[in-house]
Amino acid sequence: MIELSFQLQRPGFELQVELSLPTTGVTVLLGPSGSGKTTLLRCMAGLEPEAKGRLRVGASVWQDDLAQAPLSLPTWRRPLGYVFQEASLFEHLTVQGNLNFGLKRAQTASSRETLNQAIETLGIGHLLQRSVLTLSGGERQRVAMARALATRPEVLLLDEPLAALDEARREELLGWLERLRDEWTLPMVYVTHSMAEATRLANTLVLMSQGRVRRAGPVAEVLQQEGETLLSTQVLSKDPVWHLMTLGFAGGELVLPDSGLPLGSRTRVRVLARDVSLSRQPLADTSIQNSWPCVVLGSSAGPHPAQKQIQLKLGGVVLQANITARASDRLQLKPGEVVWAWVKAVSLLGSGAAA
Repeated sequence: MIELSFQLQRPGFELQVELSLPTTGVTVLLGPSGSGKTTLLRCMAGLEPEAKGRLRVGASVWQDDLAQAPLSLPTWRRPLGYVFQEASLFEHLTVQGNLNFGLKRAQTASSRETLNQAIETLGIGHLLQRSVLTLSGGERQRVAMARALATRPEVLLLDEPLAALDEARREELLGWLERLRDEWTLPMVYVTHSMAEATRLANTLVLMSQGRVRRAGPVAEVLQQEGETLLSTQVLSKDPVWHLMTLGFAGGELVLPDSGLPLGSRTRVRVLARDVSLSRQPLADTSIQNSWPCVVLGSSAGPHPAQKQIQLKLGGVVLQANITARASDRLQLKPGEVVWAWVKAVSLLGSGAAA
């Protein structure tokens, strides 16, 4: 595990965070500007000398200000990679020259092999002899990631690496980040204020507000607490006549506009509670394409006094539905009953929104 605890006091702002994070997958720090996401990342990197606390990565202690003999490794001694919003590349060097610079920080003889793996994973082999001045924003960020990986870091820190990119480049780089997440065991801590990025990339989600952790845990569990459902799906079939595709998941199937995803590929789908309607019987003559029989688990107060939030069992996931309190009273739903959930819209993460 990555165990961290940091306190930092500034005029008008206080960071006070304690977390246990897994040493695999992507942990996303999500929150509005000023919530402390980047400050926490900088604390982990040793870039905030006034921050007090403790940081242990696996069996290695990088910082412990409360020990009898206080310890705080300087940034250059912490085995981490750091990717900033703007790729900090040496513009007088080629791509290969920038990557070779990353090798100089490497601590092991196998770093060249690691760099070659990063070049392949991030798809930059054809760029090696190019000047960095000729690269697009997305290409520059991929080179920056490969250079960080060349040092064989124990943790990769990414501070809003997509913030400066246009939508097309952002979408492209998200695909490479997904591949990095799926093919490497390296833990990554990723800062963003974009829920779409978070739900697409995260294994673990940390919601931050005003220097504190509001919620943290596996991404599907955190989203469920926020009134959302995350479905892990696979492309089962395509309908070329109507330009549709069918996605399968543990609780059923979804029909969506064809986004170009290949058959067999996996993607995540995000369903908001406000986009789910309920009925006691299947409906005929409706434009809504997706509906499933679900088992009522219970209900709770909704985000507004006029609403109720209904929890439903759908296969192996809990589907949330926000309906009016009046509708809830009329339906008289009881735990264990079967109802039909009608999904008016979903977000297909990785290819934009689909209705």
